[in-house]
Amino acid sequence: MSARQAEPVVSAPPDPGPPRTAGRGAPRPLTLRLLARPEVGVFLGAAAVFVFFLIAAPPVRSGASMATVLYQSSTIGIMALPVALLMIGGEFDLSSGVAVITSALTASMLSYQLTLNIWVGVIVALVASLAIGAFNGWMMVRTGLPSFLVTLGTFLILQGVNLAVTKLVTGNVATDDISSMDGFGQARRIFASSFDVGGVQMKITVVWWLVFAALATWVLLRTKYGNWVFAVGGDQDSARAVGVPVTFTKTTLFMTVGFGAWFVGMHQLFSFNTVQSGEGVGQELIYIAAAVIGGCLLTGGYGSAIGPVFGAFMFGMVNQGIVYAGWNPDWFKAFLGVMLLGATLVNLLVSRTATRR
Repeated sequence: MSARQAEPVVSAPPDPGPPRTAGRGAPRPLTLRLLARPEVGVFLGAAAVFVFFLIAAPPVRSGASMATVLYQSSTIGIMALPVALLMIGGEFDLSSGVAVITSALTASMLSYQLTLNIWVGVIVALVASLAIGAFNGWMMVRTGLPSFLVTLGTFLILQGVNLAVTKLVTGNVATDDISSMDGFGQARRIFASSFDVGGVQMKITVVWWLVFAALATWVLLRTKYGNWVFAVGGDQDSARAVGVPVTFTKTTLFMTVGFGAWFVGMHQLFSFNTVQSGEGVGQELIYIAAAVIGGCLLTGGYGSAIGPVFGAFMFGMVNQGIVYAGWNPDWFKAFLGVMLLGATLVNLLVSRTATRR
């Protein structure tokens, strides 16, 4: 045997093969991850609509015109937010449009007819709006009926009550002017005031709209309740099996829509001092369309609070942009239909992209 020991034989490492670019463990491309976000598509659409009207309607470029666009967007967006949360939870509310008018009528007639401080009517209107939402949620959960049918019934009830009670109490289809009542000025500052930004008058509803959007985003993404909303919208039976309080979640989502209806109703009341009892019909479709355009799937379980913000902005931009361009305002409905159909197709593509492995 040689004094020199044999050196150990070191074998070469195995060939790692081609890099992993596909399969369950491979990272998805950044583009696909961005497209899977519910608000990306509507953001691009809103930007395109904005640029289009900047070119087609030069008056849009002024600060006053943009303030008007934002105001129109905010009155839609404040209601579109809770409607979007409800849709993520897998339900609809067709009574949201007339519920706005019900809230305003309650506050106005109660305060005026009983000669009370306007804040009494405001608080009673809030309780009534929350009660309507709670009724919708309770009725849907207890009966098992689709929310479409339950809220359609509520829509018809409220529409009839708004007209009949207003005529019975005031002898007219509109409420009396409440601008001289105690508390009106304070309430107007909260719900319908304006403030100056660089010489342009901006409505306070724009601020409330953004505050509510930030709050809704935080609730959806950072709280247990947000997880419950997505869970009951995805599969309520599975959610209930893992301990999610389905009844509580869905009922409170309907009550959130009631809160939004109350807030927008108070804005309308203190902006115009009176309310037409026949208004609000058809607005529920605008709110739902803004949520759908904002990326909320009709099947529930998917969406965001930011998407409906851009969806509402698109509505405000198109509505006012057509006026500033000098076109026939009847085209707004055509644009609305095109946007809704396009958003539905985009949402279908996004949902398939989000679930693709």
